[in-house]
Amino acid sequence: MTPTEPTARDRFLTLLRAAVSDGALEKLTLGKHRGADATLRNLFIRPVALKAAPQLCFVWRHDTRDITKNLSPADALAQIESLLGSTFLDAHLFTPGQIAQVECEPDGRSRLAVKTVAAGPRAAAPDGHDRPKSHLIPATSTWLRALGVTNDRGQPRAEMAAKFRQIQKFTELLRDLLDEAKLLPVSAPGSHERQRVDDRPLRIVDMGCGKGYLTFALATLLGARADILGVEVRPELVAPCNDLARSQGFAQLRFAAGSIADTPLEGADVVIALHACDTATDDALARGLAASASLLVVAPCCQKELRPQLAAPPVLADALRHGIFQERQAEFATDALRAQLLEWAGYRTKVFEFISTEHTPKNLMLAAIKSGPRGSADDALAARIRDFARFYGIRTQHLATHLAFPLV
Repeated sequence: MTPTEPTARDRFLTLLRAAVSDGALEKLTLGKHRGADATLRNLFIRPVALKAAPQLCFVWRHDTRDITKNLSPADALAQIESLLGSTFLDAHLFTPGQIAQVECEPDGRSRLAVKTVAAGPRAAAPDGHDRPKSHLIPATSTWLRALGVTNDRGQPRAEMAAKFRQIQKFTELLRDLLDEAKLLPVSAPGSHERQRVDDRPLRIVDMGCGKGYLTFALATLLGARADILGVEVRPELVAPCNDLARSQGFAQLRFAAGSIADTPLEGADVVIALHACDTATDDALARGLAASASLLVVAPCCQKELRPQLAAPPVLADALRHGIFQERQAEFATDALRAQLLEWAGYRTKVFEFISTEHTPKNLMLAAIKSGPRGSADDALAARIRDFARFYGIRTQHLATHLAFPLV
């Protein structure tokens, strides 16, 4: 390389200047921090539209706090140039249709990679700091801050952005499912005039609620018209959740230590069990069915029970020599059988992805809405279920056992 030839770092900075000048900058991230402050992790930069003039917003992400500062484009570019290659060794530049990455070495060497991506629709202008966003769960909710999802300014923390999106998506889905099951109080956001109008609180049990992110979201959505119980097997998570519920004024939200097997479900209208491992999902569904709950919502996880039983038809034998295909077939067969058994038990089922796979690959949700009486062991649906089980060589399955449904 000749002395006058620009380095990869120089070429990256040229791309950055052009993006800022053309208004094409979407965001810039700097990582691999090597400065004196051991608490500093990353720097995130994005354009913002302020009343005075467009600026670049710097968010310095530390272990326990964020520091935000707005700079003019000229000052911002000067600071980025001084940081890149010294304080931060890695940077990603995002523009419509392109992602550029530069990696710097302490000895001054650098590498640049530019990737072309499908360009989406361009925004009319960069986001302003005060631009409102439409969420069922306001980002300013103080319980979100208490659980570490948002910062002191009511903004999702970078490491919790996926969790924030999951909370919003879950709340939207539950609202729609409650509406479809005719369970929403008329005062709830998005409810229809035909919904329940009695004064009895809607009883919801969230089994395996963990830190309570989604349980608090439901309490926010439904308010005092719902009596919500979060059940968690780890008692060290229960006490902080109850303290937070009291401090937030959620009078009809409580948490209890327990398991799926010993949770009282009498009178429950809605039973939720997200990511209950393997046959624990079947236990939750069986408990909800026994309680005649109007709505069951599960996100199955670790579907291991059927894998040793599956005997593939000869036409699938070669493909299923691969472990990943065996795993996915076991997941499909398990959840498809669960959906059919729920329909036989008198529920209308829906199966769908409830969150992007970038957050978790375990993103399948199975919802069941009570719609009629249980079938008989010799009706047409029961025969089709046994045909399905026979095709895969399934002899026993946990939910079928709970329902005393003969698969063979």
